[in-house]
Amino acid sequence: MRTPTRRAALGTGVALAGGGLLAACSGSGSGRTGHGGPAARDYLAPDGKEVAAAEAARRPGAVRAVRLTATPSTLDLGGRTVRSWSYGDELPGKEIRVTAGETLEATLANHLPQATSVHWHGLALRNDMDGTPGLSQAPVKAGASFTYRFAAAHPGTYWFHPHSGVQQDRGLYAPLIVEDPKEPLRYDKEWVVVLDDWVDGVDGSTPDAVLAELRKGMDGMDMDHGGMDHGNMDHGGMKMEHQGMDMSLGRSAGAGRVTTASLATGAAARKGSGGPSRMMMGATSDLLGGDAGDVAYPYYLVNGRTADDPQTFRAKPGDRVRIRFINAGGDTAFRVALGGHRMTVTHTDGFPVTHAGTDALLLGMGERYDVLVTVKDGVFPLTALAEGKKQSARALLRTGPGAAPKPTVRPKELDGKLLRADQLTAEASVRLKPGRPDRTIELRLTGSMEKYDWAINGKPYDPAQRHPVRAGERVRLSFVNTTTMWHPMHLHGHTFSLGTSGPRKDTAIVLPGRTVHADFDADNPGLWMLHCHNVYHSESGMMTVVGYLK
Repeated sequence: MRTPTRRAALGTGVALAGGGLLAACSGSGSGRTGHGGPAARDYLAPDGKEVAAAEAARRPGAVRAVRLTATPSTLDLGGRTVRSWSYGDELPGKEIRVTAGETLEATLANHLPQATSVHWHGLALRNDMDGTPGLSQAPVKAGASFTYRFAAAHPGTYWFHPHSGVQQDRGLYAPLIVEDPKEPLRYDKEWVVVLDDWVDGVDGSTPDAVLAELRKGMDGMDMDHGGMDHGNMDHGGMKMEHQGMDMSLGRSAGAGRVTTASLATGAAARKGSGGPSRMMMGATSDLLGGDAGDVAYPYYLVNGRTADDPQTFRAKPGDRVRIRFINAGGDTAFRVALGGHRMTVTHTDGFPVTHAGTDALLLGMGERYDVLVTVKDGVFPLTALAEGKKQSARALLRTGPGAAPKPTVRPKELDGKLLRADQLTAEASVRLKPGRPDRTIELRLTGSMEKYDWAINGKPYDPAQRHPVRAGERVRLSFVNTTTMWHPMHLHGHTFSLGTSGPRKDTAIVLPGRTVHADFDADNPGLWMLHCHNVYHSESGMMTVVGYLK
């Protein structure tokens, strides 16, 4: 039996209390913001006239109609078949491609056994089409359908996924490419590369069971090593040798985080209705400031395929290729590189940057990067290292005959120059106009693995807790990470700037102990989610709402 998630329970409560689709969102409630601020009735409604006016200003053009069917599926990951959920029995789901200025009309048919939704990640779209149940729309019930209709105003690399419980960590995701009718880049081929970590349907595991295990935290974990084979442990498909392993347990200062060096899961294979233990410990990365993740996934995928049976991209030597990278993972950052090649970064999160060369990139969950590569002659691995987790996903680039490199081959570029988002500069045409913030919202990222009590400003998600803004303001989000874990923070409906001339982003990595300032213009009215894009952190409470005042 599935345990209702916090968001599902809250969403149901909102719908029942409001007595209608968006009644609670329309200000009929009496809840107040977390700072004793305005009442719910003082906020704009997701389907209000202001939202309609903002959509009209985007000048919706010709309609591009598509159908999405969310359904239980049997999926071939490449030598391993699993039962999961997907869009149209494909993994990833079929790519949607529109031209900037067109209107996307996507009808979702829900054939799943529970309610769902579709969030259009990264798009500045009308609020009532954002796909956040209990906030901007009612859940799409099992057996029902819903049509999302909105202008796709900004070209770029985007994607879509549910915003219902931990459904995103199944197979419910797909690319959304908004093409630029005045595309300035020149290239011969284009590849979309979707990265993912996979647990659903493997040995009885489900994302809901993973969340239930994580919510027990370290306090509820059986740390008896009696059942562990220290000599050769197989944790989530990863063989670990005993030599050099530190089996001692220690608590990190201030946050109660328990760590073990090189220990990939918690008490060896704790069995239950949700399969073996998937709790990961000892996954560390200097790039991520220490702790790399919570979940020991058995597989890591590129375009739905394992490293043992990868997708092959074909080209001719000398071809210029545009690669659009999307991290659709639930709990994993990926470090990506193309063996034997350097990449030129052209975009991040859909928006252009001043071109910059690099050997490798680091993508947090929800982030996207576009690169250009001039391909060489041979067969090369396109490798996505699961950062800190000692496993990789990969595809192959083939421009001629020859044997493919083994799955264990690690391109030297992974250890070469790596560009971070804050080292990029926004292309001049998309930079925010100079100006000081009219309003600063401090968002302290709080919680620990010990209690698994992830939150913002010490308060778990409540749709009535809102951070007020007014249309026309320059708003600064100050993400203050007080935890020992990194968090990819995502704002719906807007893009923000990292620094005065930094890249335009909708998702930004905030390292432990660090503060990241992100400025945006309040130009898209409604009630917008802001959350960690680690699906298990967000579902445990690391979410909040930015709301426009009337």
